[in-house]
Amino acid sequence: MNFYEKLTKKNTSPLIMAIVNITPDSFYDGGKYNDKKSCIKHIEKLINEGADIIDIGACSSRPGSSQISIKEEESRLIPILEKVKTLFPETIISVDTYRYQIAKKAIELGADIINDIYVEYEKEKKFSLIQKHNISYVLMHMIKSPVDMQKNITYDDFELDILNFFKKHVKELKNRGFNNIILDPGIGFGKTIDQNYILINMLPKICQIQQPVLMGTSRKSFIYNTLKTTPKNALTGTIVTNTICLMNGAKIIRVHDVKEAKETVKIINLIKQNHLD
Repeated sequence: MNFYEKLTKKNTSPLIMAIVNITPDSFYDGGKYNDKKSCIKHIEKLINEGADIIDIGACSSRPGSSQISIKEEESRLIPILEKVKTLFPETIISVDTYRYQIAKKAIELGADIINDIYVEYEKEKKFSLIQKHNISYVLMHMIKSPVDMQKNITYDDFELDILNFFKKHVKELKNRGFNNIILDPGIGFGKTIDQNYILINMLPKICQIQQPVLMGTSRKSFIYNTLKTTPKNALTGTIVTNTICLMNGAKIIRVHDVKEAKETVKIINLIKQNHLD
């Protein structure tokens, strides 16, 4: 049974995807794990705390971040990915990239998931690649591009636009015979603060598309700006939003703080198991 089959099996507990940014400018942990030794040590800690998936990103996608070259993204990612696959061969590895060239190399080195924030970027080449290798694919909603997604945010109909985005691309992938699709509504990617909260409430409708849903609220600006604090002090808001996302049907939560997320999942599972009809 492969990863996607396990994920979609009935009564499977929600999974924890741990964020590993090997970038100098990510909004929360940029620059912390740029050298191989500290990065591998951090990944080992996340696995020991209970991470089900390690999601490695080598190109920052925070609003306004500068886009690096494919060569630089590759030079950051590949040494870490090779080492992780050697040291932790049983761990599910996701690679956070929207470039098919990086995705191709990552798949060749054993990546299990491609986490794609920008589906429209050379979509045909990406879709052909994931179809060929039949690995799991995270399809995330975002308007515009990573550089300008937070500028002049407009929708014709926020809820309908997002649902139609997913339906369109899921249909396109399934028409190609590809089914290993995970939906990510894209918290913080081309959304206002209020729209991020609407998105959490929309989860049951997104789940009706009948693909597993991933939610990534961890320490994001819609939390810390609401609380008038900083990413460092946004753990409480993260736990609250993760809890609601899980109650609303999320199958994966993407987090910086694995221990807290694992405890959240455990409590949610007990609540659901002891529900009185």
